Amino acid sequence: MTATAPDGEGFAIAPDLPPLIAEPPRRGRVATFVRRHPTIVLGAALLGLMVLIAVCAPWLGTGDPQALSPAKRIRAPSAEFWFGTDSLGRDVYSRVIYGARTSLLVGIVVALAATVAGVAVGLVSGFVRWLDPIVMRVIDGLMAIPSVLIAIALLGIARGSVVNVIVAITLAEFPRVARLVRGVVLSLREQPYVDAALACGSGGGRIMLRHILPNALDPIIVQATYIGASAVIAEAVLSFIGVGTPPTVPSWGNIMAEGRALWQVKPYIVFFPAVFLCITVLGVNLLGDGLRDMLDPRVAKRA
Repeated sequence: MTATAPDGEGFAIAPDLPPLIAEPPRRGRVATFVRRHPTIVLGAALLGLMVLIAVCAPWLGTGDPQALSPAKRIRAPSAEFWFGTDSLGRDVYSRVIYGARTSLLVGIVVALAATVAGVAVGLVSGFVRWLDPIVMRVIDGLMAIPSVLIAIALLGIARGSVVNVIVAITLAEFPRVARLVRGVVLSLREQPYVDAALACGSGGGRIMLRHILPNALDPIIVQATYIGASAVIAEAVLSFIGVGTPPTVPSWGNIMAEGRALWQVKPYIVFFPAVFLCITVLGVNLLGDGLRDMLDPRVAKRA
């Protein structure tokens, strides 16, 4: 291609050249992410599998998880009953699959509720200096008691139900998030951009939401995953000892509690829900570890 210069002489115009650094194809970006963060991929795959099982429970060859059949009690795993039957003749496979809904619901809701409550308390405590000692003494008192004992005490007052279990575990878990967020806020509130925002007349609420909270999201996200795993275990423990979800609601803790008397002769009643529980907790913990490594700038720099 040629063009005419002002003096009438022609000169050549170079054709359009491709950019020096081509954007990698989407498939290549996915492969790179999998290679750099295999823990996230494995954890997300395990957790996604459990969520898919819980959502598709009615279409996975299950029956009524509460259907009683005394004539078929304590049947070993077979083609008819894949995971066998319990002491009341209920299909263990159906109960385990539907129990995933209860356990995952408790884990997800508790993780969200405890994170929101902990972030709110931690932000206010870390930013408002005069309120910090008062709030932290209350948080220290709650953290001095094991979370399971707090949940047992709360459920001892109210009857067992899924909602009460979620509330009890949330109240027991949110102090961890509050203390974590408070520590992050204490370091962020001394940054120059916070002083600049105060000098410009920004209010405390605006500074916390627009300047401090976005910079504290990385550790909050990682902590939320661990809270979810802890909530799944706590629900199973509470149901196992008889103070969690009622027997009419299938959950992994209930199934293991009902099969513990027959553990030595019929171990499959406890084995299958325990395996599902372990896979779920493993997936959440792997996801949390992977997110921590990805969001940590020191680890990301070495990668």
